[in-house]
Amino acid sequence: MNTTSRRARYRITHETRYRYAGNVTLSQQLLHLQPRDMPYQSCIAKKLTISPEPSYSTSSKDSFGNPCTRLEFNQPHHELVVIAEMDVDVFTRDVATRFETSPAWEEMVNACLYRGHVALTGNFLEALPFRFESPFVHLKHQFSDYAQDCFSKDRPLLVAIQALMSKIYHEFTFDPEATHIGTPLLEVLEKKRGVCQDFAHLMLACLRSLGLPARYVSGYLLTNPPEGQARLIGADASHAWVSAYCPTLGWVDFDPTNNVIPSIEHITVSWGRDFSDVSPLRGVILGGGRHDLTVRVTVMPI
Repeated sequence: MNTTSRRARYRITHETRYRYAGNVTLSQQLLHLQPRDMPYQSCIAKKLTISPEPSYSTSSKDSFGNPCTRLEFNQPHHELVVIAEMDVDVFTRDVATRFETSPAWEEMVNACLYRGHVALTGNFLEALPFRFESPFVHLKHQFSDYAQDCFSKDRPLLVAIQALMSKIYHEFTFDPEATHIGTPLLEVLEKKRGVCQDFAHLMLACLRSLGLPARYVSGYLLTNPPEGQARLIGADASHAWVSAYCPTLGWVDFDPTNNVIPSIEHITVSWGRDFSDVSPLRGVILGGGRHDLTVRVTVMPI
């Protein structure tokens, strides 16, 4: 790591609470709540509080290398509470100054094409799964058409991707009421409204429809309260952005919701093909009937 990098330390609390109308007699849950350890990030402390106490619990890594926890509850319960508390060090990533020297975007597309007589290196093999369709991201000409003006002939790959990020930021409106998790991306493209998950999925669809590998990143973003006001406990939220592969720099992150290159204020938890791979908590239950969900997130500098 560059010794001149700046460091920030955060304490993150993510509380998820399900209240069920009736008893749940069996529940299995998969958690993606622990931030990854990477050259520019280190999870230095973690604590998971679960009520009721699970009948079975195990921690491992998923197919993308994300830390995850699997839970099983065999006793009847009408409420499930999961509280994750983490301390994380994050270091600056100064990559934007090298965007102009990245290869032309067409070179990246050609390098990812399958050729039976050409062996792909490990880095390209890692990137290739993020070039295809996934449950929330479909390849359609409407997405490549939308992005095309950012990808002029021989334009440096990362410069073009940054232009697409900026285009989405300026042409779309953040509106939590406009979409839900199942809203089709073509509808998001038409309405020009949505939330961070929509903008990340849209950017992925544009890049993959052009033949470029890109992955979905889930995590947290430090938000600053209005001047003169205290930071509110529980007022933050999970965040999502995009990471694109470049042969010379590796994976480079882009945040279309805020039009920034993620650095010291972005905390990475997991990455995958789209949201379906990295949902903070998902599972199946038997019984319960209707339920209410409450999520409270706090990101606090320490």
